[in-house]
Amino acid sequence: MNLKFFDKLSQNYIELLLNDKVYYNVIIKVKNEKNFTAHSNILTYRSSYFCKELENAPNENGIRTITKTNISNEIFDVILKYIYVGIVNLENTIDTKFIFDLMLAADELELYELSKKLETILIEDKAPWLKAYFSLVYHTIFDKQSFKNLENFCNSVVVKYPNLIFEAEDYTSLPESALVSLLKRDDLQMEEIKLWEYTLEWGIAQNPTLPSNIEEWTKEDFLALKTTLQRCLPYIRYFHISSKDILYQIQPYKKILDKQIWKDLMQHNLDPSQPIRFNLPARSIPVPELPVRIRKPFSTIISDEHVAEISSWIDRKTINYSSENCPYEFKSIFQASRDGFDVQTIWNMCHGYSNTVIIIKVADTDKILGGYNPLMWDKTTDGKWMRTNDSFIFSLKNGNIQNSILSRVKNPDYAVHCYRKGSQANFGLNFGDSLYIKKNAIGAYSCNNYYEKRIRATGDFEIINYEVFEVKKNT
Repeated sequence: MNLKFFDKLSQNYIELLLNDKVYYNVIIKVKNEKNFTAHSNILTYRSSYFCKELENAPNENGIRTITKTNISNEIFDVILKYIYVGIVNLENTIDTKFIFDLMLAADELELYELSKKLETILIEDKAPWLKAYFSLVYHTIFDKQSFKNLENFCNSVVVKYPNLIFEAEDYTSLPESALVSLLKRDDLQMEEIKLWEYTLEWGIAQNPTLPSNIEEWTKEDFLALKTTLQRCLPYIRYFHISSKDILYQIQPYKKILDKQIWKDLMQHNLDPSQPIRFNLPARSIPVPELPVRIRKPFSTIISDEHVAEISSWIDRKTINYSSENCPYEFKSIFQASRDGFDVQTIWNMCHGYSNTVIIIKVADTDKILGGYNPLMWDKTTDGKWMRTNDSFIFSLKNGNIQNSILSRVKNPDYAVHCYRKGSQANFGLNFGDSLYIKKNAIGAYSCNNYYEKRIRATGDFEIINYEVFEVKKNT
């Protein structure tokens, strides 16, 4: 019979971590200059990284010091508790970026059981966040070269939407391994000549001293570019590029190509029946099957009748539209239950959209709140109020709530607020400080005379879901 007392053991170890002020023999200094104390025996048995670090760590009076300035206090606190008791509590972690950073730190500290589990959570439960911050994720995982499942996830996205990478502002900082991985794909859905152009752009960016005019390039310049692209060039499908593009786009750079490839290209254009040596197959772009027409629910919170009512308010109708003759459709932009509750994500996904309606479902009640903004949400501003006479906030009839409440803007100079970048991690869409979203799935309502009527009691409230729609005329 085996008697197991893991709960008590875990409790003892966490007490050892938190309360030992005498017997610790390791100090770990992290990013925000906080010192964590620990025990070398536990660190070395749990992590091969610490085993190596402690061998060379400075030793003063029997206490060794390790410095990790790239890991935050919050992240390292979670990691140290995991090392001691094998528990990571993510139940109240709404910020997906924290999980991503925790995964990176766990990988760096060679805590592979933890990093792999977090990788799985991101792929299975946080896919919308991965797509919203695609460029950051893609660059980071290829730098680390440890996250093959995330790598496969990202490649499955980028083969269908290659512009997410190739048209990103930081494209030329893409790791070489990531670019090669993409070029190898037979299913990358982009014209071959475009891939050639993007590959050249990346290679030239790695050699900033190259003259801007190719006519001024020396033999050494071509050699430098050829050396930079030596792992990329073999995966361009040259024989699936038109003769015109070869003449005008590739010939100026023929000195960076393998001589046999250029010879075969010329021969192929003159006599396509002749065999060639380096012909990779054309990339296969799948033809999608037409899906069965199924009308999916457009919202998890409101109905067609709610849409008709809000549309009537937009057009200032005295008699509401019916759901059958409503002139607008609500096109989904953001859904917290699908895309995550991180308020920075809502700014990223709603940026540039105008004529939007936000719908908020309040926890533990039938209340549905919301607002209409005819102006464009702008995440690039330094923080500004926007003026309009046409915005409004509202409470919708639902369940035991028998009547809707419409509250039009009263002070148009303070109708809608766009937060500056530094505040977007804490505050979401804001209707005149009368109704707005905060981080951690919290909403706020204030009676500040910017809107006409009170739609709920003043104060913060918990949100179980919220959605943003673009209002578009029916066609």
